[in-house]
Amino acid sequence: MIEVCDLRKEYGGFVAVEGSSFRVDRGEVFGIIGPNGAGKTTTLKALAGLLEPTSGTITIDGKRADSRETRRLLGFLPEESPLYEEMSPRSYLRFFADLYDVPRDVADDRIGRTLDRLELAHRDRALGDMSKGMKRKVAIARSLVNDPDVLIYDEPASGLDPLTTKYIIEFTRELAAEGRTIVFSAHNLYHVEEVCDRIAIMNEGRIVTEGSLPELKSTHGETVYHVFTTVEVPDATAEGDRYRRTVEDMDELDAVREAAIDRGGRLEDVRTVEPSLEGLFLDVASPERPGGEKPPGATEG
Repeated sequence: MIEVCDLRKEYGGFVAVEGSSFRVDRGEVFGIIGPNGAGKTTTLKALAGLLEPTSGTITIDGKRADSRETRRLLGFLPEESPLYEEMSPRSYLRFFADLYDVPRDVADDRIGRTLDRLELAHRDRALGDMSKGMKRKVAIARSLVNDPDVLIYDEPASGLDPLTTKYIIEFTRELAAEGRTIVFSAHNLYHVEEVCDRIAIMNEGRIVTEGSLPELKSTHGETVYHVFTTVEVPDATAEGDRYRRTVEDMDELDAVREAAIDRGGRLEDVRTVEPSLEGLFLDVASPERPGGEKPPGATEG
């Protein structure tokens, strides 16, 4: 289990993360989303023990995130992950397995099985000769070489083609099904919806809200109804040979039905429109939202 309490991180007086608190249960997939500069990367690096908080605490299974014991249980994938391009995937992953003191026979078996799952065939080609998607798969394999319980992924599918992106998202889902705890950020909100059990939205270094997607929709979203009629009614928009009006409740819907009947027409169709994560994100993270004053200090990451 991951517990973050009042995390604050400053860089020379600039505030990157301010007062963030959340927990991630074992086996859960927790997504962190937000605009550029919201503090996502800083938060993930602090979780991985790579940054020391200015204040606040981070513990993983009751131990400090930056302790040597905890780091050996983590797998971290940064957004930018340069590789040793003169090495092959096999030699590169063996090198990192050695750093974790993984026995060679165990490492070779684990590396082989992971690369099989990632469908990476060219295991002895120089990394410098590989595509970005292939390199990203090798970086993911590196995060698994020590068989970690906790994975921290920063934009795992950033800049990849749609096919490779789909594969990596599905692979992330498989890792979660194995019971690993995963925390990751992504700009593609569809991927977040597909994979995450719970989501935190960050803005200006703060967590604005968090919860499961249904909880976020219930708290911040609004279900509306598109009502289609065969005749024009007040506030309706023409769409082909019929008219559409958006309403928020059943009373309004009934009023539209009656207005259509009064004009010699009828109500033809009703479609429910659920709030999307993108819509929630744009509303919650907008600096113009009510009560959305910017916190003091600048942000990074």
